[in-house]
Amino acid sequence: MTSDATRAPRVKQSSKTNRLPIILGLSAALGVGAVISLSQSRAQNVLTVPPASGPVVASSGFADLVTRVKPAVVSIRVKREIGTVSFEPGRSRRNQRSFPEGHPFNDFMERFQRGPSSGQHKSRPRRHGIAQGSGFFISADGYVVTNNHVVAKASKIEIVTSTGDVLDAKLIGRDAKTDLALLKVSGTDKFDYVELTSTPARVGDWVVAVGNPFGLSGSVTTGIVSARGRDIGSGPYDDFIQIDAAINRGNSGGPAFNLKGEVIGVNTAIFSPSGGSVGIGFAIPASMVKSVVADLRDAGTVTRGWLGVQIQPITKDIADGLGLEKPGGALIADVFDSSPAQDAGFEAGDAVIALNGERVKSPKELARMVAKLKPNQKISFTIVRDGSEITRNVKIGRLPSSKKQASLDAGEMEKLKLADLGLSFSSGSKPGRVVVSGVDANSPASAKGIKRGDVVLEVSGKVVSSPGDIEDRLVKIGKSGKKTALFLIKSARGKRFIALALPKA
Repeated sequence: MTSDATRAPRVKQSSKTNRLPIILGLSAALGVGAVISLSQSRAQNVLTVPPASGPVVASSGFADLVTRVKPAVVSIRVKREIGTVSFEPGRSRRNQRSFPEGHPFNDFMERFQRGPSSGQHKSRPRRHGIAQGSGFFISADGYVVTNNHVVAKASKIEIVTSTGDVLDAKLIGRDAKTDLALLKVSGTDKFDYVELTSTPARVGDWVVAVGNPFGLSGSVTTGIVSARGRDIGSGPYDDFIQIDAAINRGNSGGPAFNLKGEVIGVNTAIFSPSGGSVGIGFAIPASMVKSVVADLRDAGTVTRGWLGVQIQPITKDIADGLGLEKPGGALIADVFDSSPAQDAGFEAGDAVIALNGERVKSPKELARMVAKLKPNQKISFTIVRDGSEITRNVKIGRLPSSKKQASLDAGEMEKLKLADLGLSFSSGSKPGRVVVSGVDANSPASAKGIKRGDVVLEVSGKVVSSPGDIEDRLVKIGKSGKKTALFLIKSARGKRFIALALPKA
């Protein structure tokens, strides 16, 4: 008997954070030969009573709560086609156990893999892998929420209820940006379900997780909410709840409950050095789940608002360069052509500090706020330009499916050395373009990511078209008493602002 296994994708982390890997794919893979079996006796009846709205108060721990919510939690089995298996003589299969060079088992395994047609490139029929995750009913008529990565590329989806029923499920829609998916179980049965909370979880609140870790359906773990608003780099709208209840492979898509039996989040990722739980798990908050699931249920896809700008954080040095009192908000590095932002008069260098009067704390927050808006909705933005607050009214657009890619040209003609900044500039191959021709590896410019070939578009709000323009601009900035110059740089990654401290006289 053979066992197919899938490895969970890992997310690259910021160098400023703990270097433990974040594991997003918590769906466990079990093959036919696995010890654990999900086949159980079929239930005679399906529970129909929705959960009560009051808190659970019991001296016996969490037993009453678990008894009430557990019937709504399901295991999800996904059949995936993993392609044609091919091999060549002398080359072992990817997952085959290896032996020391010259070991007689190497010859045996090669002959076994080659089959009767020795020396020929062989292909075997397509194989299928079985992955497992978790999910939960959100309605009596059979809608089930889970993670996108649990059901991605599925050729067949089954759910296993808490009573052992195995039911076919249809994919209604999925959203890769938030890693959520919506399934539907057909039939006339009425299913027990749970509700998504309308009250945001607080740090320190109790949390109960129910799921299918490593194929062990109906497993329950408890803990508290450890933090909110975590950005783990998995997508553009990261806003995770951090919990310390044990979350493992197979828990993906399962619910995290509060003491009222309401779902506060969908378990999605873990922080781990080994792939197992170390008490740092991440759940998608219920507010985001509600919004995404509503769109998936209505249209099978998610509709998001679009402003049409490239944004970046406003750090302390950038705030100094813009004349802001403190960091915060989002700095516009680029305005896309034919976008709502361009129509409303936004410009590169504008600092967005509020949306409809609500303060914007960061670029991530602005992205989430705009994404929640409906196309054609009219919104008021407060921005800072040249040290003054102004208002721009925008008719929100629909988020397009593709993004523009930045390109650059570089030339090396007349050069200018600004030793104190650690930069060399040259006129580009196109008229009016200034290119970074050299970067001192030990300079602040290098530390902030400026590279050879980057194009300088502006210095502190003024367009520059030659190396001399940069030098003249820096002299004027210095005379004005400012300590920082704000460079608008265009690279292969797009446009961004970089603040550089001016050399001391």
